[in-house]
Amino acid sequence: MINQARILTEFLELVQVDSVSGQEERLAALLMERLRELGLAVRERGCDKNGKTGNLLATLPPRGCDNYLFLCAHMDTVEPGQGVRPVVENGIVRSSGDTILGGDDKAGIAIILEAIRVIQENNLEHPGLEVVFTTGEEIGLLGARELDCRLLRSSMGYVLDCDGAPGTMVVQAPTQDKIAALIRGRAAHAGINPEEGINAIQVASHAIAAMSLGRLDEETTANIGFISGGKAINIVPDSCRLDGETRSLNGAKCRARTAAMVSLLKDTAARFGAQVDVVTETLYHEFKLSPDHPAVRFAVRAAENLGLTPRLIRTGGGSDANIFNHRGITCVNLGIGMSKVHTCDEFIRVADLVTSARYLLEIIRVAME
Repeated sequence: MINQARILTEFLELVQVDSVSGQEERLAALLMERLRELGLAVRERGCDKNGKTGNLLATLPPRGCDNYLFLCAHMDTVEPGQGVRPVVENGIVRSSGDTILGGDDKAGIAIILEAIRVIQENNLEHPGLEVVFTTGEEIGLLGARELDCRLLRSSMGYVLDCDGAPGTMVVQAPTQDKIAALIRGRAAHAGINPEEGINAIQVASHAIAAMSLGRLDEETTANIGFISGGKAINIVPDSCRLDGETRSLNGAKCRARTAAMVSLLKDTAARFGAQVDVVTETLYHEFKLSPDHPAVRFAVRAAENLGLTPRLIRTGGGSDANIFNHRGITCVNLGIGMSKVHTCDEFIRVADLVTSARYLLEIIRVAME
């Protein structure tokens, strides 16, 4: 019942609407109209705790049962995401090469819309569907973090935001800590009296060199991703800013690694006579779903019904699913065939768009049993 020409046309339309993080308004307006045309009650203002994030929450009442199911995709894309020109060739959709495609996550949006369209056109029985299109996912899951989950009736659902063939499902994902540090040294003339200065960049480099970075074990990683400082080559820099992260499938390991990096920064600054201000923040928490949970069982059974290979995987990346699982809504992240995301080589197969919509429709049907 999935209409290949229709889902492809809609996907091509969506990727051509600019929606880099923080600039999702045009896409949100289009999706509000589209959801209302499909018979859903749409709520924008009032579904966020801060009233500003711009998430969309749409509800389709149940037909034939009383339970609800949660479906989610995010509206924002990474840069370069302005002026996307999609190209369809040999059954593959890619960008023209100078931007990302934006299948992450407009493919997820198109798949959800197509599944609902089929349900409505064929008057199919279904659980209540609560559709959330979030903002700011690519810059720290901001929309999901601000969504007022008290408005949701669903106890479980699916995020459509993972690479991997249809039938892939993320059942374990890590926690992430952000580390931001400002090292304060002392300025001096680099050629006349450098011994009177304290080089903040040198302090930072010694601290970073002492850190264990990269893959630390099969569950844990750490990274320093940004460093800046200094005003001129003839001035001993009096400040240096660095930003990093830790991740782990084990929350205790993540917190311990964060504490170790903070301790190194403080000890190194003290050794050089500098000062350091460090701020850490847990951006999201880990989750691990049991294969026996209904959300996982429904997805596995639906995959098997369609002849797909169920693959239960763990990932090193976070998604909106981390936020919802932490807030008590059991959430599986589904693979929808996205490839080489966050690059100008990003692509998706038309067949995977169609199969993913069939798969979501089957999950909805199985949830009725």
